[in-house]
Amino acid sequence: MNHEELAPSTKLIATYARVSTARQEEDGTVETQLRVLREFAALNNLTIVREYIDDGWSGDILARPSLDQLRADVTKKLWQAVLIYDPDRLARRYSYQELVMDELRDRHIEVLFVTVSAPKNSEEKILHGVRGLFAEYERAKIAERFRLGKLRKVKDGHILLSEAPYGYIYIPNQGDRHGYLELLHAEARVVRMVFEWVANERLTLRQVVRRLQEIKIRPRKSARGVWNTSTLSTLLRNEAYIGEAHWGSTYAVAPEHPLKKDTYRKIKKSSRRTRPRTEWVIVTVPSIIDRALFERARAQLDANYALSKRNKKNEYLLAGRIRCVCGRSRTGEGVLLGKHLYYRCSDRVLSFPLRGVCKERGINARIGDQLVWDKIVDLMSSPELMLSQVERWIDSKQDKAANSTSDVRPLENELASLGEQLGRHNRAYGAGLFTIEQLREYTQPIKDRIAAVELQISNSKGDTLVEKKPVLPQKEELELFADEARNTLHNLSFSQKRAILLNTVDKIVGTPSELQIYGAIPIENHVEFKTSHRHGQDTTRHRIPFEFRIELPPPRTQRVILARTEKGRIISSAPTANGLHS
Repeated sequence: MNHEELAPSTKLIATYARVSTARQEEDGTVETQLRVLREFAALNNLTIVREYIDDGWSGDILARPSLDQLRADVTKKLWQAVLIYDPDRLARRYSYQELVMDELRDRHIEVLFVTVSAPKNSEEKILHGVRGLFAEYERAKIAERFRLGKLRKVKDGHILLSEAPYGYIYIPNQGDRHGYLELLHAEARVVRMVFEWVANERLTLRQVVRRLQEIKIRPRKSARGVWNTSTLSTLLRNEAYIGEAHWGSTYAVAPEHPLKKDTYRKIKKSSRRTRPRTEWVIVTVPSIIDRALFERARAQLDANYALSKRNKKNEYLLAGRIRCVCGRSRTGEGVLLGKHLYYRCSDRVLSFPLRGVCKERGINARIGDQLVWDKIVDLMSSPELMLSQVERWIDSKQDKAANSTSDVRPLENELASLGEQLGRHNRAYGAGLFTIEQLREYTQPIKDRIAAVELQISNSKGDTLVEKKPVLPQKEELELFADEARNTLHNLSFSQKRAILLNTVDKIVGTPSELQIYGAIPIENHVEFKTSHRHGQDTTRHRIPFEFRIELPPPRTQRVILARTEKGRIISSAPTANGLHS
């Protein structure tokens, strides 16, 4: 649909709303913002095509799901402007505001605010920047005042916490008397028992969990109704139980090595670091145990950790990539001090002390590691096998594109019909058959439906259009890559194999009878070898997607194979589904 066909005063817009969960009292809820935005659009003859909402996201973080989607949808020309309640809702930092607004302006998308007018010239832009910088400075000053206020209260004896530790109840402020902790005698008795079990009976944390489950003592909060070892570890190290509660012992930082780098994070500073003990503020609270018992329990915890059989480091090549058919990950376990290594479903560990749901048996780690590594080596050393994987991937994408095209044809037909209806109304208005108010009444439902259909078509075809003509490596590149692989991928250390596998394998779904492997081989600088395009072009953009299945031999055969191949390579002739051999 062309925007020129619309009535002159009608504008298609998108709205963006954001609120931080921690500041809803100050900022209001997302529903409040949306109501104001809709009222503003109705009063100014604006048609809302799509609403983007980031509920519970801080304005200090630019990577937000809906904001990223809004920035991506700019190129689709679904709307002509973006309406936001206030610049603070776009971002708390002025630099972030300008970055996003410049992106939108470069695409000829107008930015509208309810509370202030968007800058229209250089002078207004400077004033807008000054306003944003002062607002950012004021927020920083308020945050510092808030921190100093909490510090003063704690030094005066106030207790500041979100929830009292197990064994205590928090009594809030009452008049001039500050809040304080009071013993919960039933929970305090459990705390003493746990410390005595660890310090005197030398129980491990898992043994403590099992004993608490047997005598039916539930934690304060747990969906499963069982204790967690991490909860008990924190409890046994909490010095509040000897009468010394700490405030300010740690501070929040952004993680240096986050577990999930590519996912959105609502909290940027999700890790904590410990401050020097001299900077801690100690608040006196009622004690539950004496210091001697506390120190003995701490010492036994350290001893249990040092003597734990799980501290023996075994080599698991597929760790972090292999999953169970139930959906949970498989983790390595060394039976008999590492004599036998298995990948076992983590369901039984996560369900402890309750009975696990998954009944899948373990996978021999040494057999699985060797078979997968041999398969990767065979694939990377054979241009024919890599080419067959490329052809399989192209066929699957073409099938997907064909299905997508057939799915959107009814929508395209409906869009053409709606366009004709809108054109007839506009021509009737031009002939003077009805007024502008009547035109708006007749065409508004049609415009709303057109915007919805365009959005459906865009979402259905967006990814497919990009993948119709994938950039694939040339045959010469594959042959050169395979030659380098054959000369390099043998006699590598475990760490080198591990690095290659993590860079090529995305996921492995395993059962005791077979492994299903998914991944992609990057044709680039890989284990110190690389190829060059025959015309000098960069080849790092090329990836060979692969998918294959490995049949695992039965347990008795596995024992024979392990006995024969302690110094050699596992060889099996069982054919797989795609013609490769495992």
